[in-house]
Amino acid sequence: MPVNITSHIRSHHGYSFLSLQRYAEKILEELEFSGYTVNILITNDQEIQRLNNTFRNKNIATNVLSFPFSDGLGKDIAFLPLKELGDVAISYETAKKEAYSYKEKIAFRLHWLVTHGVLHLIGYDHERSENEEREMQTKEMELLTKFYNHRSLTMPQLAINVDHVSTIRQARGGSEPDPVFAASLCELAGASGIVVHLREDRRHIQDKDVYLLRKTVKTKLNLEMGANPEIIKIALDVVPDMITLVPEKRQELTTEGGLDVISQKKKLASVVKKFDKASIPVSIFVDPDVDQIKASLDIGAKFVEIHTGRYSDALTDDQRDHEFEYIAAAADE
Repeated sequence: MPVNITSHIRSHHGYSFLSLQRYAEKILEELEFSGYTVNILITNDQEIQRLNNTFRNKNIATNVLSFPFSDGLGKDIAFLPLKELGDVAISYETAKKEAYSYKEKIAFRLHWLVTHGVLHLIGYDHERSENEEREMQTKEMELLTKFYNHRSLTMPQLAINVDHVSTIRQARGGSEPDPVFAASLCELAGASGIVVHLREDRRHIQDKDVYLLRKTVKTKLNLEMGANPEIIKIALDVVPDMITLVPEKRQELTTEGGLDVISQKKKLASVVKKFDKASIPVSIFVDPDVDQIKASLDIGAKFVEIHTGRYSDALTDDQRDHEFEYIAAAADE
């Protein structure tokens, strides 16, 4: 693996560095150093101060240190074709303080520090002259814009779930509010699709709603469902624009987590195959877990929908940032 990330701190609360690793690999490829090895250490202020003092005679903590492999390379091995760029050490503590000071997300700060550190490894140095400082800053922003902020350049599309319009109707025992009418209002307001979940217990959306929606939805109809034979039969008859397979528990108020594809690969592969024959693309609702996403691909799913419950339930900014990183890493898979 070209980029190795090691963390020996515990204060990141399970922060996922996978997206940071993928980002570093992308910028190495962009810089035409694909295949070269970079080792990144995520550490604390105490350790980075020790490294700074040992190797630079500066007894202070800093945000990032770079150690090019070629520095001090002995003549006896200098001629070897080694694809090793060197090491980058980042203080998570300092990064966190800087993110707070600059009103940035910790994720952005860490990606910037990786960019800065890697550019030092390949020869950029902002301390040599003002021109080189400007050149390095320009390259940093170019890489961050291209590989970190790329999602912001895509126009987002929004599909609306109208399940709980039906929840109120079912609770009242009448015919209103009507989810089909609500769906038409959503489309008139610019929604790019309508989502409904036909549950086995029919607690909100009913069979007739799905059939009416199929006739009235002008954008795209996404039918969420469990892998239940009765619901599969209805879905094949309705032929929505997309199927999203989700887990179902009778006692839950709403879907509480992603589908465990890995433990049900054979069963789910059979379901996906049925819809594939009917030319209905299948998406699978999964937690932000790379292994579950790979399993979804293995069984033929065309898309995945990422469960963001832990991110939504996060109680602190730190927890929210960490959960966001898991989602970002999954989205990059």
